[in-house]
Amino acid sequence: MPHGPAEVGVGPWVGPWPDGEQYDARLLAEGDRRNVVDRYRYWSMEAIVADLDSRRHGFHVAIENWQHDFNIGTIVRSANAFLAAEVHIVGNRRWNRRGAMVTDRYQHLRHHASVDELAAYVHERDIALLGIDNLPGSDHLETMTIPRSVCFLFGQEGPGLSEAAWRACDGTFSIAQFGSTRSINASAAAAIAMHAWIRTYADLSPEGDAWRG
Repeated sequence: MPHGPAEVGVGPWVGPWPDGEQYDARLLAEGDRRNVVDRYRYWSMEAIVADLDSRRHGFHVAIENWQHDFNIGTIVRSANAFLAAEVHIVGNRRWNRRGAMVTDRYQHLRHHASVDELAAYVHERDIALLGIDNLPGSDHLETMTIPRSVCFLFGQEGPGLSEAAWRACDGTFSIAQFGSTRSINASAAAAIAMHAWIRTYADLSPEGDAWRG
């Protein structure tokens, strides 16, 4: 049995180079070892972002960043996978990017100093602000109607939504749990919420954009 990870990506382009402004000459010459779907092999980062921008979904994701939570990077990575319109970092500007696995380069990121600043930004654009926390009075994600234009707001791992975030939200929702633990990991909860939007509104037809490769 061979040992070690399989080689990622593709080597230098073999044969005449393809035409198109989307291609990066360095990648064509040296190979493309990035973690991107096959459709974007040898494309420049700018060309990939432009293509993603042409079909981004109508949901936003916001994360409170008061404790430099390691989950933020993972949430950004999921936001890229589900093609969020924007990711909003609330609080500290600096955040741990390791879990993002470089996907933050393809995702529009916006910083807000406070939750009130975030709320003003989304409400000016008629975007509902929904927090996720298992608080008394929270709606059930599994049975609620998710707005098409929405920003999901997530708190820090452990304390959850801050009081300021809870007050700024148009509503909160919780995810059904059946075990003994009181809560699930913040990044897991974020992925579940985003996928709920995908199942409701995204084009999942065979001819659509899902599973582009």
